[in-house]
Amino acid sequence: MVSAVVVKMGCVFCDIISGKIRSYGLYSDEYVVAILDINPANPGHCLVISKKHYTNILDAPPELLAHMIIVAKKLSVALVEVLKADGINIIITNNRAAGQTVMHLHIHVIPRFIGDGIRFKFRPKNSRKMN
Repeated sequence: MVSAVVVKMGCVFCDIISGKIRSYGLYSDEYVVAILDINPANPGHCLVISKKHYTNILDAPPELLAHMIIVAKKLSVALVEVLKADGINIIITNNRAAGQTVMHLHIHVIPRFIGDGIRFKFRPKNSRKMN
């Protein structure tokens, strides 16, 4: 993996990585940073963000994606331990149609608690039964 940081003008995550915008950092290494989400779904909701600007998984190298999910797992373990979370959602949205609002590769790590009211329901467009 190449560790050069490439920033894109006008990208809020690039501004966070460069220090132009302050954030509450949880983790940092050569390839990624992890910060608390400014609009959390639940307490502890954090983001794993690539230091090099990629739009999403569609243009990111596989080695970086593997590293990011390893970091997301480490954060998940810590969130379950510290916050006593009952579960974890790990979410990557890719392009606007999928709900991506910041066009910079990132993973949401969301601690979940029984009865927290957050719902992610996927309803099939076809109701064909699986055999």
